[in-house]
Amino acid sequence: MPRRAVNTPVGTLTIFEENGAITKVSWENSPSDDTPVLRRAEAQLTAYFNGTLTRFTLPLDVQAPALQRAACDAMLKIPYGETRTYGDLAKSLNRPAQAIGQACGGNPIPIIIPCHRILGANSLGGFSGGTGIETKVALLKHEGAASLLI
Repeated sequence: MPRRAVNTPVGTLTIFEENGAITKVSWENSPSDDTPVLRRAEAQLTAYFNGTLTRFTLPLDVQAPALQRAACDAMLKIPYGETRTYGDLAKSLNRPAQAIGQACGGNPIPIIIPCHRILGANSLGGFSGGTGIETKVALLKHEGAASLLI
């Protein structure tokens, strides 16, 4: 499976591609391949972290069960710099908040699919990428959602 390592402010990310679509982003440093989709993903991640991109326009393929795909679709609709709660997503998908939390935690394409924009009702919730909650805080601050953290 083609992949490309990208250095970012939240660590080295490896982007994976399958059949012309991004299927995974993980915090690891892998050898890099060169495909048009991976170059475009690297350019968009770089622009995101430079503050010039607020919406990714990449082909995505969430290879996961139906609920997780639905949660990822819902997260993609959350605008840059805004947040929702697990309860908000649960209500919109007619599912329990705990199931939504698990779906967010299993998001295979973090940052591009912005699971960092999902918060608990009275807390930041969790984050399974990078250094965990510190990475989530860094992403929220980057997007100007830091007022939520005070």
